[in-house]
Amino acid sequence: MALRVVFMGTPDYGVPSLEALISAGYDVVGVFCQPDKPSGRGKRIAFCPVKQCALQHGIAVAQPLSLRLDGKHPADAAAARTALEAARPDAMVVAAYGLILPQWVLDLPRLGCLNIHASLLPRWRGAAPIHRAIEAGDAETGVTIMQMDAGLDTGAMLLAESTPIAAADTTATLHDRLATMGGRLIVQALDLAAGTGLTATPQPAEGVTYAHKIDKHEALIDWALPAEAIARRIRAFDPFPGASTQAQGEAIKLWSCEIDSFPRLPDAASGQILSIDDAGVRVACGQGVLRLTVLQRAGGKRLPAADFLRGFALPQGLVLGT
Repeated sequence: MALRVVFMGTPDYGVPSLEALISAGYDVVGVFCQPDKPSGRGKRIAFCPVKQCALQHGIAVAQPLSLRLDGKHPADAAAARTALEAARPDAMVVAAYGLILPQWVLDLPRLGCLNIHASLLPRWRGAAPIHRAIEAGDAETGVTIMQMDAGLDTGAMLLAESTPIAAADTTATLHDRLATMGGRLIVQALDLAAGTGLTATPQPAEGVTYAHKIDKHEALIDWALPAEAIARRIRAFDPFPGASTQAQGEAIKLWSCEIDSFPRLPDAASGQILSIDDAGVRVACGQGVLRLTVLQRAGGKRLPAADFLRGFALPQGLVLGT
């Protein structure tokens, strides 16, 4: 008999895992997502990607405001507890759910709660492991299947797989690769749990780092940083929040760039535009030169530099960020 599984997830990171569990024949007896929220310019209520996936497969969806029985929404938590007890899951799978699981949830399934975490633990515990790995210049990252405990991504490791971070990887491209990897690994983990069992390895005390949630204020580029650091930040903040700079009173989003061999004038200010052509906008950084190749005005589309410059002139010598 297939294991009974409750899946907890909200954004699109969880969809490949939910699809993989269904395809592998696991009995997904319920899905938990965060409550629906207004989205887009019209602020219409939108179903999250995991909810959409669950409904397409005819799986019941619960969206409690909280799971804390002693918190601000005890009625929601009590209803969730009743639903989970009725579902009788053998295991619960968590992928970017977004709510803290109290101890009663962790204790409910006989195989516990398994988290699909988008890093090689113990590096990058926390909310934004993909962004932070790119921003830090890590050579590789991966997915860890973790037995959840009461701490923040501190549970024992069950399975892990790594992948190189390519020079052109953005958070968007790496996210999709890790989401697919996570789907494959969680099926492997549950197959082992249902058979010979999983080996739990405690996380080492060395090498712990925290991937703090991305704040919108981080999007503003500091041109005093080295070109390599700015390039990593541009890739890390694609698609959210999008790296930006000020240019002639407007906020400009920066989506793609390359390290350029153009000579940096010793007296050039950080953020100063050194040259402009169809290949991009060359900007002096604290160290080195960065060539901006895809830019976007507020309310506009992402455009290659040549097309962007036809609608928004950036004069040579202008200092960005001022």
